[in-house]
Amino acid sequence: MEIAQKYMGQGHAISSVLRVLNVERSTYYAHVNRSQQGKENIHRAGRPAPGLSYTQGGKPISDEQICEWIMEFLAGEGSNYGYRKLTILLRRRHKLKIKKKKVYRLCKEMDVLRPQRKLKIKHPRRLANNRIITGSNQLWETDIKYGWIHGEQRFFFLMSILDVFDRAVVTYHIGLTCEAKHLVQITQEALMRRQLFDKAEKPTIRTDNGPQFISHLFEEACTEFAMVHERIPPKTPNKNAHIESYHSIIEQECYQQNEFESYPQAYEGVSQFIQDYNRIRIHGSIYDLSPYEYMEAVKQGTVKAKQIKV
Repeated sequence: MEIAQKYMGQGHAISSVLRVLNVERSTYYAHVNRSQQGKENIHRAGRPAPGLSYTQGGKPISDEQICEWIMEFLAGEGSNYGYRKLTILLRRRHKLKIKKKKVYRLCKEMDVLRPQRKLKIKHPRRLANNRIITGSNQLWETDIKYGWIHGEQRFFFLMSILDVFDRAVVTYHIGLTCEAKHLVQITQEALMRRQLFDKAEKPTIRTDNGPQFISHLFEEACTEFAMVHERIPPKTPNKNAHIESYHSIIEQECYQQNEFESYPQAYEGVSQFIQDYNRIRIHGSIYDLSPYEYMEAVKQGTVKAKQIKV
């Protein structure tokens, strides 16, 4: 490096010297930086604030005047505004060409920044727990499956509630929209179908973290229904394995076998498939019985209930 510095001291260009000596620029500058360690640190500040802004017509406005306008807003209509809305007022009322970053700086210097809002978690998330399922109505899983209407070139939604023990689809919603209110409706319907609405012990309902499932409306409904709602961690569909398997079945055996031309046709086809799924379609995991046959066989004692680890 001493040789390189010698030639540079003679007026040769840095790039030419480094190229002749076959030295990388990064290696050279790293050496220079190391050689300067221990010396007095040089503070390199950014460019100073200009102290003014301009109107849309090009007229300069001092920061002092802008601060006065901000204080006027805060004393009147903008008393509850943060720096972003104050920026909008400055642009609209005084035709200033000003960025919200500068307004933030001025507000900070005047100590008038509003405290940042803290999100209030009304319903803290309860993570899915490992457990052993020994009977129906202990754990339900719910999720959403999209379907395609070829004739109308749009999607429809299927939201189902599935009992992990007996594999039956307790109830479902099919529609062109799928909102939290629909989830609340089918949850209430599922409790009524299983005659659990007035029972003390309710199933735990397990979901992923979709917007319908994390909504306040659904959490409030679970509290009202006295149900425990647990959510799987992100990117862990195996925690919702049973309804994911059901979705795979309906994709292969219903959606791919039918080209729906209209929403009524899709509604009828999917509804019929779910009825056949519950009553007719056999499952290898439950003694090659359908969900309803398995429920009846367990009730009659003709088969041994299978414990399920989730």
